[in-house]
Amino acid sequence: MPADASRASGEPYVTSFEATVDSVDGRTVTLEHTYFYAEGGGQPADRGTLDGVDVADVQSLDGETVHTLASAPDFAAGDTVTGAIDESFRTYSMRAHTASHIVYGAGRRLFDGHGYGGFDIGEETVRLDFETAASAERVDPLTVQEMVNEVVWEDRAVDWYEMGVEAARDHEDIVFNLGDTTPTESVRIVEIADWDISACGGTHVASTVEVGPIKVLDVSNPGADLVRVEYAVGPAAIERQVAETRSARRGADALDTSVEGLGERAEGLLDEKKALQEECARLRGDLLDARLSALASETHTRDGREWLVGTVEGVDSNAVADHLRTRDGAADVVVLTGTDGATFVVVGTDGETDANDVIGEITDEFGGGGGGQPTLAQGGGLSAEPEAVVDYLTD
Repeated sequence: MPADASRASGEPYVTSFEATVDSVDGRTVTLEHTYFYAEGGGQPADRGTLDGVDVADVQSLDGETVHTLASAPDFAAGDTVTGAIDESFRTYSMRAHTASHIVYGAGRRLFDGHGYGGFDIGEETVRLDFETAASAERVDPLTVQEMVNEVVWEDRAVDWYEMGVEAARDHEDIVFNLGDTTPTESVRIVEIADWDISACGGTHVASTVEVGPIKVLDVSNPGADLVRVEYAVGPAAIERQVAETRSARRGADALDTSVEGLGERAEGLLDEKKALQEECARLRGDLLDARLSALASETHTRDGREWLVGTVEGVDSNAVADHLRTRDGAADVVVLTGTDGATFVVVGTDGETDANDVIGEITDEFGGGGGGQPTLAQGGGLSAEPEAVVDYLTD
């Protein structure tokens, strides 16, 4: 771990400092020491200024912390400059990074087998990936949220200290959260009392209570053997919670219930919807039965086969197909046509006549397309009214 990076990590509350300029190359600046955190390990670079010039990026290159400024500076090598780190963004990063250790501690208790799979601090949300074969469906986000916020409010100490790499690797509880960093001699350990211990080079708060609330947004499986926990922290978590509560209240008001009763009310409405859908399906079936019965006296012979051809209303092609699939004996060939945005046609046969051939004949005449099985096929997008299709088949 570069010495400059450890300075930012070891003294994360320092947001203003003076330092001598080592080099200036256009917009690129190195200092004899810096408290700017270089991007790495899933944590973004600090924001701020050097002698009033905006710092656009900070990277660790070949053991040096390199600051890229928004514009070429007036100072030169050997000058003393003042560094000012954006305190608000630094605090957010400290909270978010510490929260990742709290979340990882929850994962230690939820997953039988686990490992570090990745981490990223975004502008508003944070993600932490676990290497585990566990299914995300078996992890309730609210359970994780309750666990991590208990640790926050317990005000547990967060400590960081150096340890030899080999000793750290021999320690069975230490997880390496260093990303691409590969220290050779010592490693920085971050420990939350009786909860989590990891090798990590990020910036952290000194106590879990400083993290503020954590809002767990989702638990998912983004890939094989990965479980991802996405969360918001501090003010962003509060904003998410407030927005969620507002939505719940609006929903409760619309459904004439309380927030507490929203789940039960929603389940009741889903049951009612299912019952209505079943009733609608039954009524559609009755409607089609009645229509087929009415058309039964108007069958005609075509190519030596008995054809029943007619129009239907109030149903779509899938409902017609489902009905014909379960109804036998209306005629050797049944052709029903209607509209559902555009004109459709459904053909059911006894198998002696291929339903696909009938669909092909109709679409050759009226456009559109379709197909299916020899005994049941559908077509759609016809450029004619249903009555024109009936006239064509019955002439």
